[in-house]
Amino acid sequence: MPKHSRRLLRGLGLVTVLALGATACGSGDEDSGQKQVGAADVQAALKKGGTVTVWAWEPTLKQVAADFEKKYPKVHVKLVNAGTNNDEYKALQNAISAQKGVPDVAQIEYYALGQYALTKSVADLGPYGAGKLEGSYSPGPWNAVKSGDGIYGLPMDSGPMALFYNKKVFDKYKIAVPATWDEYVDAARKLHKADPKAYITSDIGDAGLTTSLLWQAGSHPYKADGTKVGIDFTDAGARKYTATWQKLLDEKLVSPVAGWSDDWYKGLGDGTIATLPIGAWMPANFASGVKNAAGDWRVAPLPQWTAGAHTSAENGGSSLALPELGGNKELAYAFVEYADSGDGVATRIKNGAFPATVKDLNSQEFQNTPFPYFGGQQANKIFADSAKSVPTGWKYLPYQVYANSIFNDTVGKAYVSGTKLSEGLKSWQDKSLAYGKEQGFTVEQ
Repeated sequence: MPKHSRRLLRGLGLVTVLALGATACGSGDEDSGQKQVGAADVQAALKKGGTVTVWAWEPTLKQVAADFEKKYPKVHVKLVNAGTNNDEYKALQNAISAQKGVPDVAQIEYYALGQYALTKSVADLGPYGAGKLEGSYSPGPWNAVKSGDGIYGLPMDSGPMALFYNKKVFDKYKIAVPATWDEYVDAARKLHKADPKAYITSDIGDAGLTTSLLWQAGSHPYKADGTKVGIDFTDAGARKYTATWQKLLDEKLVSPVAGWSDDWYKGLGDGTIATLPIGAWMPANFASGVKNAAGDWRVAPLPQWTAGAHTSAENGGSSLALPELGGNKELAYAFVEYADSGDGVATRIKNGAFPATVKDLNSQEFQNTPFPYFGGQQANKIFADSAKSVPTGWKYLPYQVYANSIFNDTVGKAYVSGTKLSEGLKSWQDKSLAYGKEQGFTVEQ
């Protein structure tokens, strides 16, 4: 491995490239993991059996693991919750650094996968036959697991966006469901005027929501080509976003309540937070966390930046990947394919997951499923349509985890001070680029 590459991401606290010296940078095919693995090799591994250690926090995998073991009695799936997102990534980094205790399979969110792919911390699944699955997934998730010619994970779920809104509140104040973001601002004004305690949504600055809305607006702020990176938050799409969202901030039309807090759940329940633009994985959280508002809420397509358009974006979602230092590659891949493309998908959908697989998104059974919480609405029709409307070509930085960690110190200031959103984005851009340069990336201005 070149010395330059060894410097990359050294300070992330998430991926340690130096630990990969012997394995990820070996010269032989066996060392690099790039040998071709046929279906017969995978089947032979299943027949032989063994233990597959899976690090994941996603709850539906518990049943998937049990079903996999029942189908392949000689295989034991050791499912470990090593923490949610950042906590797991830190544990994974520590294991990679020590070259000890690295799992065979790891859940890695789409925004974080790029840094693992760049440093070859996860195996390219192409040699295992993953390429044949390309048409099986909706565009957003599949694009997220690819890097260059490699496939570094299989999509586990997806988060096409929609607008969740409180119909009871909207009906009470005779507010029409907004079809555009300009109408959304108007609805925010009307609602807050009618009830000064009520807000159109809650937002104290969230990197995931911001990047998703930029994505939907047609912005392409991130450029990433190997070790070359660039950031530009001033393109036409970004200007659409900042101009509209700045109105909500200037007029104090969004609730200053932190997402996922007790007050947030309370606001969703009592109508003081009237909408959520968020991913299609949200229904289960409503059903479990906002039980008192069952029947009040509905789902609508995401408002558009241009009237008459039909564009969405992804918000959240994870892959299952094979850490390069993990073992049992054939057996691990067999589990990942089962969970993310095989029989495990139906199991996960039944238990509340939102699929990334096209056949499931398009199935009548899936689309016609009524949601009692949403008054019997067949919300999956809206979610599935949203998944088809996600623009391709979106990229994250290969150190997006770090970039997101400084969001509140940069863009977040626009939510608590007189800083303009565009200024906050410029600060985020500058500090993210400075970090990239410090880590050895070639920064394009």
